[in-house]
Amino acid sequence: MADIFKAYDIRGIYPSEINKETAYKIGRAFVKFLRCKNVAVGKDMRESCDELFKALAKGINDEGADVIDIGMCTTPMFYFCVSKYRYDSGIMITASHNPAKYNGFKLVREKAIPIGEGSGMEEIKQIALGDMGQPKGKGKITKKEFMQDYTKSMLKHNRIKRKLKVVIDYGNGMGSLEADNVLKKTNIESIEMYKEPDGNFPNHEANPLKEENIKDLQKKVVEEKAELGIAFDGDCDRAGFVDEKGAFIPGDIIMTLIAQQILKEKPGSTTLYDLRSSKTVKENIEAKGGKALKTRVGHAFIKKQTRENNAEFAGELSMHFYFKEGDLYAESSSRAILEILSLLSSTDKKISELAKPLKKYHQSGEINSEVPDKEAKMKKIEDRYKDAKIEHLDGVTAEYDDYWFNVRASNTEPLLRLNLEAKTKELMEKKTKEVLNIIRD
Repeated sequence: MADIFKAYDIRGIYPSEINKETAYKIGRAFVKFLRCKNVAVGKDMRESCDELFKALAKGINDEGADVIDIGMCTTPMFYFCVSKYRYDSGIMITASHNPAKYNGFKLVREKAIPIGEGSGMEEIKQIALGDMGQPKGKGKITKKEFMQDYTKSMLKHNRIKRKLKVVIDYGNGMGSLEADNVLKKTNIESIEMYKEPDGNFPNHEANPLKEENIKDLQKKVVEEKAELGIAFDGDCDRAGFVDEKGAFIPGDIIMTLIAQQILKEKPGSTTLYDLRSSKTVKENIEAKGGKALKTRVGHAFIKKQTRENNAEFAGELSMHFYFKEGDLYAESSSRAILEILSLLSSTDKKISELAKPLKKYHQSGEINSEVPDKEAKMKKIEDRYKDAKIEHLDGVTAEYDDYWFNVRASNTEPLLRLNLEAKTKELMEKKTKEVLNIIRD
């Protein structure tokens, strides 16, 4: 059971690692740690969710806290409910984009502030693995309807000025809830793929970061002569985009386009971007009069820094897009999509034309290498590139005039992750090979 507690959430294989026994213990441990009076609980479409919900709810009730059952929902909807209705805390039953055999829990406290490594996860783990004694309380379960409030909250950002033809690949995840209650109430013509929620993911994994998972979408966008393709991940806290030619648009390019939209509404506002992102993000935000701040990877870190800096928007290369939205500071795939569609509808340019000026540099993409002693290897890299501008925000970042790279350790695996960007393709390929030789030596 100890291995299911990760840096950002709880996740494992069902039923060998996560089952009704572990769910019950996590429910009790969660309440013991937070001393909360109520817990909002949502779930995705995985087949194991109903059993896990019953056990989790019993654990919560047995510690004296009430369960607010918000039912099947997306993770952004879950965050919205915890914040909007001022609940003490919340647990979302989901394994996000992971394959069908997985399930898990995303934990938040009040205002949907995430609980992860360094903010409570270790304590909850310790309580769950220990002797909790006999149950002391008797909480109740009540249901909460929220969709009308959620739809209203999202549609206030709808500024789509003309009809747009869009292909949406739901990946059999929870995206239909976002589309039916938000996107399809706007001025779009949608062609839908793999819409039926199915926790077995019969068509492909609901992970738009993997190239093989968006091939059908890319083909369909070209066939239908659509203006944009959209791919949701399993629990809809991420959205990937494909241009009218069927080409994938990287997360940092989308991030920059959204930031430019928000700066029209909130001039001079702050945007956060994760340290893997292209230099073009900071350059373009500052050129539009905004403030751009670099952050480490991971939603718990980004949300904390977003709050601390009162930022209107934050984005990750992995296509998590975060919005202030009152005091929520959480992912919203629908809001990200609405911003991109509103931008597209306000111009006669194609999305590929809007993205092209932002593709100034050449990127390696994230390259993983198995390394037994991650810290020793990063020290060796830092020594080798000591003449660079060095940062330690997350791992080691070395910056030169014509290229930069970041090497950081995985939280859960013996891996080092390399991201490198250069002014030319030749330099990018040369320096990527050079740094990888040190990592893999």
